[in-house]
Amino acid sequence: MSPNALPPAGRGAAPPRKRLSVAFLLADRFTLSAFANFVDVLRLAADEADRSRPILCDWSVLSADMDAVPSSCGVRVQPDTRLRQAGAYDYIVVVGGLIGDEVALGAEAIGFLRSRAAAGVPVVGLCTGVFILHEAGLLEGYRACVSWFHHQDFLDRFEERQLVADQIFVVDRDRLTCSGGHGAAHLAAFLVERHVGQSAAIKSLNIMMIDRALSGEQTQPGQQSARRARDPLVKKALLTMQQNVQVPRTVAALAEGLGVGRRSLERRFLADLQAPPARVYLELRLDRALALLRAGPASVADVALATGFCDAPHLARVLRAERGFTPGEYRKAQAGHGGPEEPAVGVLLPRREGA
Repeated sequence: MSPNALPPAGRGAAPPRKRLSVAFLLADRFTLSAFANFVDVLRLAADEADRSRPILCDWSVLSADMDAVPSSCGVRVQPDTRLRQAGAYDYIVVVGGLIGDEVALGAEAIGFLRSRAAAGVPVVGLCTGVFILHEAGLLEGYRACVSWFHHQDFLDRFEERQLVADQIFVVDRDRLTCSGGHGAAHLAAFLVERHVGQSAAIKSLNIMMIDRALSGEQTQPGQQSARRARDPLVKKALLTMQQNVQVPRTVAALAEGLGVGRRSLERRFLADLQAPPARVYLELRLDRALALLRAGPASVADVALATGFCDAPHLARVLRAERGFTPGEYRKAQAGHGGPEEPAVGVLLPRREGA
């Protein structure tokens, strides 16, 4: 072999520089779906040959003691890197889990998180990871995203004003927060597109059977009622309604679950929201139906069943009576509106390779 000849591929050739490097901190009883969705987008984008090799992206699970971390469903994940041996990363991702009185991350992990954030490394909170970031003092002055499911839990604990519960993720400078679930995949795709390229992001989502990337401004499924409650009992009732849209509960069952009488619950709703619980419940179900009609190609029958109506004609009758249009008329009016999702703006993140 002449001295000027290039070495054969894979033998002595310098490996390509990683374009995106991510470290994970897993809270005790973390949400497995949020972690899996995020890391799988990285995995699928990392290797053009689809062999899951960490060529263009890499990822590590950090730990102070290297003990396996239990997820909320019981599956354990084994960390691969000790905190004191952690290298340089483009992002530190905190995956939250069940909310309780226990310490979700140890003192050494919190110290590591604070030191990297102080050094300018962007920090990501998935699912209830936003609780951990706030408790660590890393969200002061930042907008943050939380799932509608945990919105009231967050307000009760922190009384935070810059909280967003109607988007799938929020990017505010070097803080990125996500509602969890499939939203974690879309946030990961946002980062892959920025650092690796749009084609890699699209490929990852498509392999995961996700039609298209959604921007952070996309509405969360199951978002909160437009009515803003102040009464703690009414807030709890609204959360129960949001959790039981497909099979709605009766007002009597709601009251029983909350430990109050039906008439008492109705009086509290009228005093706080100027509407009875049955009316608020119907509004919430119709809002969810409209969101599903906007979101994709689901049939009207499927949308009806997903929001507690008997069938498509039942949904159409109620929607016509309450909102003045049918599902078909609504979809026709939506056609041509919205266009491609605009990417998140106003962010200060590590620059994409070659940018």
